[in-house]
Amino acid sequence: MPELPEVQGLVDFLDERLRGHAVEALELASFTVLKTVDPPPQALSGAPVDGVHRHGKFLDVDCDGTHLVIHLARAGWVRFSEELPRTMLRPGTSPIALRLRMSDGSGFDLTEAGTRKSVAAYLVRDVQDVPGVARLGPDPLSPGFTREAFGEVLAGRSAQIKGVLRDQSLIAGVGNAYSDEVLHVARLSPFAHAAKLTDDEVDVLYRALRTTLTDAVAAASGRPAKELKDAKRERMRVHGRTGGACPVCGDVVREVSFADRSLQYCATCQTDGKVLADRRTSKFLK
Repeated sequence: MPELPEVQGLVDFLDERLRGHAVEALELASFTVLKTVDPPPQALSGAPVDGVHRHGKFLDVDCDGTHLVIHLARAGWVRFSEELPRTMLRPGTSPIALRLRMSDGSGFDLTEAGTRKSVAAYLVRDVQDVPGVARLGPDPLSPGFTREAFGEVLAGRSAQIKGVLRDQSLIAGVGNAYSDEVLHVARLSPFAHAAKLTDDEVDVLYRALRTTLTDAVAAASGRPAKELKDAKRERMRVHGRTGGACPVCGDVVREVSFADRSLQYCATCQTDGKVLADRRTSKFLK
């Protein structure tokens, strides 16, 4: 799933190419991708793109005050072309969900791999009309997200820290992959309880969160959209590295699997050598 750094990379890439150009048409190839009815897709025709922005994991194309807001979900992506095909999209014949065609012939396709269709698009006059955007917590890279603000997010929360980092209503933009990476940098167990972290642990976790995301955004900056997903995988320390060697201590990277996802961690670096049980309700293997 694309997370904050990749979405920011997409935003920077698309902003450079779309800003100042006019939309020719928004074409739909999926009956379910567009979650709104007013304004209609035709409202974008002729509208100039004033900029492309990010809200958590949401991508926002501002077209003269009408916003095309996209959530890429688990398997969505944006495929930009300097010269889009002139053929009309046909529903159900390709992974393309929608196409934004620009007046200069360029534009992008919103695609989704697999059969589980979760990609969502919204046409709104106010981005806060998108339910997922309205529920977002603070952006972890914003100037206002201080150590004190982070401490307030964690205070009194008995949930596991992995879940807190992934909760979009608490912190916007961090998902399964970067929560694994941040916790590895901070040398904390993903099962640690947020409210029980010491002040020193919160300090370390805050720095790990900011530096990990800042470095990932810097690495994504300037890359073509087609390279961002591979570049993300290459940067991962533990996420998606099950069975490989921890880059810090050399221990094997281990995995805990859940129904629809998994997490990766290093027992030596993060759990004092204890191996986490591979089931949702367990704490540690005895």
